[in-house]
Amino acid sequence: MTNASISAQQRSGISWDKSLFPIAFALIGYAIVLLAPQVLNDGDTYWHIAAGNWIIQHGAVPHADPFSYTLAGAPWVAQEWLSEVVMALAYKAAAWNGIVMLFGAATALAFGLFAYYLARWLSQPAAFVVGMLGIACVGPSLLARPHILALPILVLWTAGLILANERGKAPSLVLLPLMVVWANLHGSFIFGLALAAAIALEALVEAKGGRVRVALRWGMFLAAATGASLLTPNNWHGLLFGFQLMRMTQLSRIGEWSPTDFHTLQPLELALMTLLYVGFSRGIRLPVFRIIMLIGLLHEALQHSRHQMLAGIVGGLLLAGPLGETWGNNKNESMDRFAKPRWAFAGLAGALLLTAIRIMHPLVRSDDRMSPMAAINHVPADILREPVFNSYDFGGYLIFNNIKPFIDGRADLYGDRFLSDYAAILAPNRGAFEKMVEKYKVRWTILDAGAPAVDMIDALPQWHRLYADRVAVVYVRDDTAP
Repeated sequence: MTNASISAQQRSGISWDKSLFPIAFALIGYAIVLLAPQVLNDGDTYWHIAAGNWIIQHGAVPHADPFSYTLAGAPWVAQEWLSEVVMALAYKAAAWNGIVMLFGAATALAFGLFAYYLARWLSQPAAFVVGMLGIACVGPSLLARPHILALPILVLWTAGLILANERGKAPSLVLLPLMVVWANLHGSFIFGLALAAAIALEALVEAKGGRVRVALRWGMFLAAATGASLLTPNNWHGLLFGFQLMRMTQLSRIGEWSPTDFHTLQPLELALMTLLYVGFSRGIRLPVFRIIMLIGLLHEALQHSRHQMLAGIVGGLLLAGPLGETWGNNKNESMDRFAKPRWAFAGLAGALLLTAIRIMHPLVRSDDRMSPMAAINHVPADILREPVFNSYDFGGYLIFNNIKPFIDGRADLYGDRFLSDYAAILAPNRGAFEKMVEKYKVRWTILDAGAPAVDMIDALPQWHRLYADRVAVVYVRDDTAP
């Protein structure tokens, strides 16, 4: 075989890989969300849909709590309002099938873009390994909540910043509309601004000349991006929201905000072991600020399990260039070779097949740890209108069913003191429970069947069980018994 033939085959192989790679990853993301029920394993999905319905009905974004009775009318920053409207529309269109299709599409787009940009720097199989580790880190956070709708923007934003730095230019102004949308979808846009500042510093330090010009260009972009982030119904309140949230001391009581638990194998652990192996065996060299950014991502992922997603996706993109220098890269290959019609049609056919399967088997929710359906159905209508004390995970379902909860997933609304008092009641603490009942005139409770407070309430003479199953236990005070 001639050298020319070998060269042609190699070019064809690279083109085939680069065409198929992002499409395959997009289909993986779409299939996981459409066919894996875990995506609905979060009670916040319920109240996000309810919030979207409220916004559509009122034609406005709420600035005060319209859902709970404990903090009714208290200031509330609905920073995810756009995601909630989209979720409400998807639910109106196709119920739970609509929700999983919406989040499946967002996940597919994010995974496809992630793979697309990895392939710019990495050849196979390196791109596949980095890609799989990156999307595995998304797994624990792959839930039908607004952060997934913002995930494609995170990928585009990060890749845009890295490419601009690589080319010795300031980021394109095309990124600014992305920031506007991001700021209305999810509060993680603040991370996007912080990342831009970090890469700007890297560009300034690594610049071989003209640092004043570099500082001015990146500074102007950062100012414009910050201005773009203020184009929301919440204005500067949305920008401050993230900082206020991170100052809360009680967040660690909430699963996703607790430190990453390594008692079971975590995707982050696999990614770290792989990175350590490659780093020691291949001698990867990273710019100082790139190392600092990666350390920051690792710190956040260890401190809050929900940030494994950021470590996997953003970390993968930050490492792609240096890994490409180690493993051999596609840096000089034309990006035009990505779009091969036959693979695009194959990807579309695969997506249509997955959608057809989902439509033929519509999702129907049943009792689960966020959805005490049977328990609510056993509570008389007149009692449902009375103040309730509920488990944290049930709050979203109550809102979804027009029942005002004691508490729900909006930790930012309730604040540290309220969350601390709530935790004391569930410890359990009889005195704290009775004080709460008196303060809020609570007439019934609905608690997780495994909650320690269940045994405490069982021992109280003025309360009796109305209903119990494997999911929830309902108690009613005797003076309100039907």
